[in-house]
Amino acid sequence: MISQTTVRGPLKGVKVVEFASIGPGPFCCMLLSDMGADILRIDRPSGVAGTGPNPVLQRGRPSIVLDLKSRGGLARARQACAIADVVVEGNRPGVMERLGLGPDDLHSINPSLIYGRMTGFGQEGPDASHAGHDINYLAATGALHELSEPGRPPKPPLNLLADFGGGALYLALGIAAALFERTSSGRGQIVDAAIVDGVTSLLGMVTGAYQSGSLKPGYEQNILSGAAPFYRTYECSDGRHVAVGSLEPQFYARFLHAMDATDFLEFEQRDTGHWPALTALLESRFRTKTADEWMEVLVPLDACINKVLTLDEAQKSPASRERGMYANIGGFEQPVPAPRLSRTPSAIQSPAAAPGEAGEQTLLRWKETSPSNP
Repeated sequence: MISQTTVRGPLKGVKVVEFASIGPGPFCCMLLSDMGADILRIDRPSGVAGTGPNPVLQRGRPSIVLDLKSRGGLARARQACAIADVVVEGNRPGVMERLGLGPDDLHSINPSLIYGRMTGFGQEGPDASHAGHDINYLAATGALHELSEPGRPPKPPLNLLADFGGGALYLALGIAAALFERTSSGRGQIVDAAIVDGVTSLLGMVTGAYQSGSLKPGYEQNILSGAAPFYRTYECSDGRHVAVGSLEPQFYARFLHAMDATDFLEFEQRDTGHWPALTALLESRFRTKTADEWMEVLVPLDACINKVLTLDEAQKSPASRERGMYANIGGFEQPVPAPRLSRTPSAIQSPAAAPGEAGEQTLLRWKETSPSNP
């Protein structure tokens, strides 16, 4: 499935045991695999509830099916962890400890192991044992409220912000940092990546701006909320939308000139008093042309204005094609690895493996090349 002689990337040679989970855990391991890590995914005989095959999230690593509640399955999992550099698990607090696969259990046989833990509410605290999904973590951290518009129910941005932004990316960063620290100490450690911690961190700019006064809280005054006429979307005559992000004064002026709304330049841009009138005028103007017609007028301004594309349109756009942002792997269009490194570039190692595919060979290879060869 994966020829280790052709693997490239900054994490080449790093062995990772992934205990199959949902959402952020697989996405983190996809990122590590893209960076060159040698990952073995341990799947459950019954699968993971609520998940199905995903050609993107599960790409780049083989699978072995083990019953961790059986003596034999547990022994083989511990065998893999004993020669791994990293473990990634996404169970509720206490589950891995009850299985005999918690940090203390594994550090006793592999002191240099980096133990990555992905949870929603953390390993301790009043909410630690609670179930949750992306929308719950956004609600608990205040992020969902900040995304809401008066008179409308708060709407989650798919599961991008909490699961992947606040969860998977922070876990991947923590693992990379722990691996770097280990080069000097030789010791492993636990990476406790709680999604609520990550989302709270992502809100750092917003909370700092509120406290300093550079950003005003509340939908009607917050220039980033969608209330400002120069930072929102507008519907065009064809039902499509244009996204305007003309925050800077020079972009704002160009935009108003193009929209024949220069009378509003006499007002201070961030004075909310004139926002409703300007918004109403711009809404009316945008409805006179299609989105593509407006793009012909507005794109040359270089004023932070784009047509709102569908996902299919974005995949096929000239910018996407020229940058090679997607690759067809195993018959599926897949986002290519990000970020891009100049000397040790990342790559999609292989299509997604089916449960049990190529995992036995990977574990055998790990054992044969391990100095301790347990």
